[in-house]
Amino acid sequence: MSFDPHTVAAILTMALVTYATRIAGIFLSGRLALAGRTKAAFDAIPASVLVAVIAPVALATGPAETIAAVIAGICATRMPLLVTIIIGVVSVVLLRTMMV
Repeated sequence: MSFDPHTVAAILTMALVTYATRIAGIFLSGRLALAGRTKAAFDAIPASVLVAVIAPVALATGPAETIAAVIAGICATRMPLLVTIIIGVVSVVLLRTMMV
């Protein structure tokens, strides 16, 4: 493996830009005066990002993950977050072992 300074510079630049956009979001969101639909849209961002991360894994990996995601989704409507996470993890482990 060789050391390529252009590759290292590209990686560091991408890391810096990624970090800058995240920090900018934190600083800018505190300065915005939000009301009505805009506030509701900003309040929905964390849940939207979570679904965007979980949905591809739940739907593209296998039946055990899909079933466990449905179970966790049902639990999320009635139970606290920590209990939902535990049930989701336990159900995916049990379903994977049963489907082997």
